[in-house]
Amino acid sequence: MSAKEIVQKFYKSDALIDSEVIKDFLHPEVIVEWNSSKGFVELNYDSLVNLSVELSKAYVRSKIRISHILSENDLISVRYSHFVKTIENPREEMLLAHFIVIWQIKDNKLFRGYQMSQLS
Repeated sequence: MSAKEIVQKFYKSDALIDSEVIKDFLHPEVIVEWNSSKGFVELNYDSLVNLSVELSKAYVRSKIRISHILSENDLISVRYSHFVKTIENPREEMLLAHFIVIWQIKDNKLFRGYQMSQLS
C-alpha cells in the first residue's frame, strides 16, 4: 500500500473516534506537532489514542471531507474538513474544523504529523 493510500484509508476510517482503530494506523513512535487556533500542542502515541477516546465520548460519527491530497515519496499533504454528529443531536452533521496536515509514513504507519487547524 502506498503512503497516500495509507493516509486516505486513515481518514476514511473511524480512527478519530475509535481508539482501537487508530492504534492500527499509528507508528509506536508517532509525534504530531499541532498548531491550532488555541495554540501549539505536541501529541505522541498515547495522547493520540486518548484524544480518540475523548472524541468518542462527544461524537457518534466523524466524517472527513478531503479537498486536496498530494504525495511525494513518504510525505503526504492533506487539506480537509472534519464533520461530526454529536451524541446530543445525532441527526445533524456539523463542521468541527478545517485542517491541513503533512504526514510522514514509516513502516506503513503514521510517523510524523505537522498539522494546523482552524475551528469553523
